[in-house]
Amino acid sequence: MRLIIKILLMGLAVFIGAKVVPGVQVNGFGSAVLAAILIAIANATVGFILRLLTFPINFLTLGLVSFIITVLMVLMVDSWMKDFNTDGFLSAAIFSIVVALVNALYSVIAGSDKD
Repeated sequence: MRLIIKILLMGLAVFIGAKVVPGVQVNGFGSAVLAAILIAIANATVGFILRLLTFPINFLTLGLVSFIITVLMVLMVDSWMKDFNTDGFLSAAIFSIVVALVNALYSVIAGSDKD
């Protein structure tokens, strides 16, 4: 049940990010949830491999490369879906920041639920 709630909240964060950031469009909440799932899968697979390969550079840039990889995963999902569109790297970068802030805000409001 907790996983379903997290998926829906990530979809809500994507939906809010698309409404707030100019240059990012999503066609409905269902498409936002699907985009959130695909972004999470891309980050967990391709993003993880890229982070491993770029660890030394990421360490030197204090995590900037990790952020760029996340933006690239958003752009990759954009190329996969026709109902989720970004206008380019800058829109995807701002979108990634907004989604991260919405998720952080939810975490602060909901609190930690460690068992």
